[in-house]
Amino acid sequence: GHTTGPSLNNDKLYKFAYSAEVYVDQVKASLQKSAGYRISSGVDVNLLWRNPDNDDDQLVKITMKGVQVENVNERPAAQSIFKGKSTEKIIGKDYLEALQRPIVVELVRGKVKTFYSYQNEPGFTQNIKRGLASLFQLQLHSGSSREVDISGKCNTTYHTRQDQVTKIKDLNSCETEKKRFTSHNRILDVSTKATSATVYVLEDSFIKSIKAEENFVFVLNYRRKTGAKIVSKQRLELKSVQAGMGLIAAKQVAGVIKTLDPNYVAMPLEAEPVKSECKKCPSLSEHWQSIREHMHPDKLSKPEAAKSFLSFIQNIRKATKEEILKIIRSEKKEFLPQVVDAVTSAQTPESLEAVLEFLDFKDASTFILQERFLYACGFASHPSETLLKSLTEKFKGDVAKEEIRETLVIVMGALIKKLCDRDGCKLPAVVEAKRLILNRLEKAKKDDNVQMYLLALKNALLPEGIPVLLKYAESGEGPISSLAATALQRYDPSFLTKEVKETMNRIYHQTRRVHEKTVRTTAAAIILNSNPSYMEVKNILLSIGELPMEMNKYMLSMIQDILHFEMPSSKTIRQVLKDMRAHNYDRFSKMGSSSAYTGYITRGPDVSSTYSLDILYSGSGILRRSNMNIHVFDRNAELHAIQVVIEAQGLESIIAATPDEGEENLDSFAGMSAILFDFQLRPVTFFQGYGDLMSKMLSATGDAMNVVKGLVLLTDFLQEIQLQSGPTASAEFMGGLAIDISGGMEFSLWYRESKTNVKNRVAVFIAGNIEVDSFFVKTGVETTLEAETALDFISTVQFSQYPFLVCMQMDRVDSPFRTRMTKYESLPSGRRYTARRGKAATLAGNEFPLHQENSNMCKKVFGAKSDSAGGWF
Repeated sequence: GHTTGPSLNNDKLYKFAYSAEVYVDQVKASLQKSAGYRISSGVDVNLLWRNPDNDDDQLVKITMKGVQVENVNERPAAQSIFKGKSTEKIIGKDYLEALQRPIVVELVRGKVKTFYSYQNEPGFTQNIKRGLASLFQLQLHSGSSREVDISGKCNTTYHTRQDQVTKIKDLNSCETEKKRFTSHNRILDVSTKATSATVYVLEDSFIKSIKAEENFVFVLNYRRKTGAKIVSKQRLELKSVQAGMGLIAAKQVAGVIKTLDPNYVAMPLEAEPVKSECKKCPSLSEHWQSIREHMHPDKLSKPEAAKSFLSFIQNIRKATKEEILKIIRSEKKEFLPQVVDAVTSAQTPESLEAVLEFLDFKDASTFILQERFLYACGFASHPSETLLKSLTEKFKGDVAKEEIRETLVIVMGALIKKLCDRDGCKLPAVVEAKRLILNRLEKAKKDDNVQMYLLALKNALLPEGIPVLLKYAESGEGPISSLAATALQRYDPSFLTKEVKETMNRIYHQTRRVHEKTVRTTAAAIILNSNPSYMEVKNILLSIGELPMEMNKYMLSMIQDILHFEMPSSKTIRQVLKDMRAHNYDRFSKMGSSSAYTGYITRGPDVSSTYSLDILYSGSGILRRSNMNIHVFDRNAELHAIQVVIEAQGLESIIAATPDEGEENLDSFAGMSAILFDFQLRPVTFFQGYGDLMSKMLSATGDAMNVVKGLVLLTDFLQEIQLQSGPTASAEFMGGLAIDISGGMEFSLWYRESKTNVKNRVAVFIAGNIEVDSFFVKTGVETTLEAETALDFISTVQFSQYPFLVCMQMDRVDSPFRTRMTKYESLPSGRRYTARRGKAATLAGNEFPLHQENSNMCKKVFGAKSDSAGGWF
């Protein structure tokens, strides 16, 4: 009982049987069918030296003998990649010799104090020996400590019971240099779970058997079926104890090592980084040539485009700046935007340098490429401080095109938010960019300037930006005040202070001045969404009935939607409605065509998604604002997947109608603004001013304007793992989206009809790849999912009578999707075992239900239409 660690007897040779197994498969699968491999060997252990002043300080020699490599599961010979190959052939002669060279370990109180091996041995074999040495580290009393082994420095807990010790290693606590990044939004990210436990059985104060198991599980949050696991097991069993060599006499360890073999050197027990070289990998330009045709602009709404985009990014991440520039500089015009999407999404220092060297912001002719670069920065999954710094410098320099200057600052806002969410708010580049946006908003003179800084703030969502947003919401001109209000609407309700709610109430009830309907309805939505008080709800309900005609109908519809969808404030609303029954009938039976509606697209075990559609008209039947949203959420997080807002004002003169009160002097304008994956894009203008409107109407082709087109990296997850048995593993999940959103607005004076159309075309490709790499064999599992769909949102308005007729349609076409799973084992020679499973299905297209009123109107609109032949104008 004098020792605190295991103790070896002098002059004895302990003979063990050792095996290390690796399994990879889908999360729920049983290990009997998994891919993987087993390394097994004999292990000889003997004591070389014991410190004369401290029994608990022992020097131990450990030697692997008779190494074998085989399948982890029994398989017919035809499916075994190892069949008919000797170990020397599989591992290679030099590697096998290195693996079977002994190591020496100094154990002090059961912990590995020093690990001795030979220099210039391959890292792979060295790591397998480190994995074996780490097994001998244990303490014989219960308790926790931070200790170093092959996995790095980790929190480790021991539980002791008679002759059994259990060691639990907390893998999330390990300090290591492993590469790792995750996606910005939790919903688009991957959840991981890692566990490690080792059970020791002792006999005669030394080890009788060891069983160790590590588990790593990875699942995609928005589709938990897309996932995989790695299981790694180690086993050491004592087979016999024989007479062995005598001890080496010496005062200190150094003397023993010198006598034994002066070539031994002390090395860290933590694994050294290793990477197996790729022999047959194509160069970046060869790879680009093989996928190039899928990246043609006309093919961008196909899953193949998204798939090629992901594989291109993977290769760009391994490339030098020169290799990247070579492709960018030699590519044709129509392919370049897609190349820029991929190079920017790769987010390596080399790819950023390459694209910045290529793009010249002083040159207006490459406007499209500059915009694609900036949007890809806005969608960046793990942006660096350097990226924000580079954009800030570009913004301060010469920028030829005003739209690019605006986009620059809007994207800077998005990067501030992403860096702040990762505790980077104090980084110098973030502090500088925040200061720039807030200072310029304070000083901005022109409306255009105000608008771009407000949009930047709408992305950055800085708590310190709230006061300036309140100022513009309450005292700005129409579009500016509307923008400031929608920026406030994006903040989490927990940031919306008493002052915010007071301001919103003043705007809605027009306490200080007259406000446009668009701003008033946004203010009402903010109040109703941030835990409103009984009185706030009551005042809003009392105002219905006193509002301009269409706004009345809109507010009524908003309240009904909150009740029908059981939103948080519905309880308070029900309470108020019960108490004011007397006032209701007249107030709540208003005519009009404006509306608000929310419904589910999907309700699933992993994530659910909702769509909402609200439309506000002016009293004369002209659209003021239509707003379509799709939100995706799970129990812990939410993602604003898409928002398309079409706003119009001052169009009454076209149909010789009277503008609403307070809106007599509004300039004619129509435009569209979009949010994609929590990132507000630069709004586009359909027309500005009466002259522009007239010229576009007379040439009205009704062509849709492109709002956003390109490739977006949605999911971007990489984690490198050190298995405690020696091999390295990696888990990589990527999700790519090919997207094409366009919108348009057309008028027919002849039929007194207008139409707005928003088309969303998307294709997605998701791939998760888990691989374990031991230099002589690789094993892994890959799961993929591909899908394509199109969502059309059309609203048709006939304003030849009042109340005018409005028909809204939201349709999704048939959407094919395919999933595949591949398990594999492969040797460097190219010999490979593969097992595949897959399924394909089609999600039937459908028309999303809106409220009953809308269905009735559509019947009238399309009923009335068939009488009159002829086209537009």
